[in-house]
Amino acid sequence: MAQESDPFFRTFHALRIKGFATAETVAEVAGLPCAVVDEHLAGLKGREWATFREARQLWQLTPIGRDEHCAALAGDVGVGNLAEALRSSYEAFLTLNETFKSLCGAWQLKNGEPNDHSDSSYDQVVVQQLVGLNDKAIPVVTGMGAVLSRLGPYAQRLDATCQRVTNGETNMFTGVMCGSYHDVWMELHEDLILTQGIDRGSEGSF
Repeated sequence: MAQESDPFFRTFHALRIKGFATAETVAEVAGLPCAVVDEHLAGLKGREWATFREARQLWQLTPIGRDEHCAALAGDVGVGNLAEALRSSYEAFLTLNETFKSLCGAWQLKNGEPNDHSDSSYDQVVVQQLVGLNDKAIPVVTGMGAVLSRLGPYAQRLDATCQRVTNGETNMFTGVMCGSYHDVWMELHEDLILTQGIDRGSEGSF
């Protein structure tokens, strides 16, 4: 049985992962309905754990909220050896992460110059490599979800975003703050780092 997370924590955790985000983005990362997330965000604000920037419709944790998240995360992870249960999947992810970083470079640069995506043949080769990477990543992430249920939705999000790339949405490969494949991949990596209590600098995984 996969370990379940409290819905309020999932909203809290999603905002921690994103740093700052709209309620809709938090809902997507948390895998919860927007109406539920709105209630949770209001609760975070009421506790002074989050602030809302009305001009840009963005939510962000306060310093107190970040501290409280650490305690909440410890409660979510529990006393079991979750890191050990995730270890083999995480090692597979790190191997795929190296490939993904190379693919991002190939997508952004062509012959050492910025890729303007005018060469459809070149782009198609890189897109097919992304499809191959995604095919390998989905079973790995699905396995993570079988250990900790809140990790499961990343598989569907990666798959859906990969499809958008294959449909010709070039910004959905490495675009920033647009729900791109890169965005989702980085969110998953950050989630795994936080969940397992890993020091990213010491591990050297970026």
